[in-house]
Amino acid sequence: MAFAATAYHRRPKRNVVVMTNRLSLELARLANMTPAELRSRWHEVYSSVAPNISPDLLRRSIAYRLQEKALGKLPSHIERELDRLNGNIGASALTASSRGPILHGTRFVREWNGKTIAVTATEHGFEWDNDTYRSLSEIARKVTGAHWSGPRFFGLTAKAA
Repeated sequence: MAFAATAYHRRPKRNVVVMTNRLSLELARLANMTPAELRSRWHEVYSSVAPNISPDLLRRSIAYRLQEKALGKLPSHIERELDRLNGNIGASALTASSRGPILHGTRFVREWNGKTIAVTATEHGFEWDNDTYRSLSEIARKVTGAHWSGPRFFGLTAKAA
């Protein structure tokens, strides 16, 4: 145990500093990449075709993978604990009605087919795309073209088991 404690008191090696400097530069370059460049970079980093997601999510995912490769992954016991906690949260998610009323000014944000859907609760309903709607379900139907539960579409209820 004493050996592990002394390892943290050492100075970082020069190659670690160089690696983090390279990583910082690469992360900064991502901010200026076009969607086509991001898709190409995705292919280099993940060795697969980029999914049809927004450039912002591509950028974040690539940045995550680059950091993971440079700095290492989370220890497996932490990943397991996060998975366990995530499973418990999903299993015990409350429905929108049991959480109480939705307060005016609450913002719901969802990405759908590469487009960000941002809805604001108002005293007269829900505002989206410069229009007011009576329910989140009405907006979900308009966005998807199919019948959706609005609270489920915006992540307020858990999926049925």
